[in-house]
Amino acid sequence: MADPDRPLAITVDGPIATLTMSRPEKRNAMCDALLATIDGFYSRPPEGVRVVVLTGSGGHFCSGLDLSEHVARDAETTMRHSRNWHRVMETVQFGGLVTVSAMEGAVIGGGLELAAATHVRIAEPSVIFQLPEGRRGIFVGGGASVRIGRILGADRMIEMMLTGRKYGADEGLRLGLAHYSVGAGEAMPLARELAAKIAGNAPLSNYIMVQALSRISDMATADGLFTESLCAAITQTSPDAVEGLRAFLEKRAPTFR
Repeated sequence: MADPDRPLAITVDGPIATLTMSRPEKRNAMCDALLATIDGFYSRPPEGVRVVVLTGSGGHFCSGLDLSEHVARDAETTMRHSRNWHRVMETVQFGGLVTVSAMEGAVIGGGLELAAATHVRIAEPSVIFQLPEGRRGIFVGGGASVRIGRILGADRMIEMMLTGRKYGADEGLRLGLAHYSVGAGEAMPLARELAAKIAGNAPLSNYIMVQALSRISDMATADGLFTESLCAAITQTSPDAVEGLRAFLEKRAPTFR
């Protein structure tokens, strides 16, 4: 049985850390302790870790907020709780680590908000993507209106929330909720393979891609193009760029910092 005092299992293998949400009896529903543990890891990652594989135990990724632990909050406290979610999701997305999500089962509500903050998403056939807040008389509060709204578009997200509609892995792939749709039991092997490939990239290049591209999509065209030029200047004049070009000319794999 999972240890309730350790809602997140963490293992580190060289540059790759695996984070497993470990509340299987709750379908890994998000409680304050789990959110705080995720925040703590991303805020202070072990030295040398470059890529995270994020997954869940017991056949589910994350089923959203643990409604059994719901406490009555006034408007201000609810706003502050939501803003804390936003802060943690920002840390996942922009904290400097690349995250690959290996998903099965429930990817619902806050679980989908968490997945949307990660950079590579792999879905097994059992995956259920859902935003059921409209059926609960509430509204999203962990960043879905921005991150998932940008993936789906406002029109489709409105319909998804109004109806409680569920999407499977293949539909999620088509819509952009997942980047890969794989067979049963194949998400973790692919996640590890992709994590190793990403960890082998130049660290600065990974960092710039994660930091810049989402922000460029928010910019006016002229601002985005100028930012692209700055990013190109930073990466293409780095020692890793010199090594990458030399390795290409010498027909060998590069050795980055």
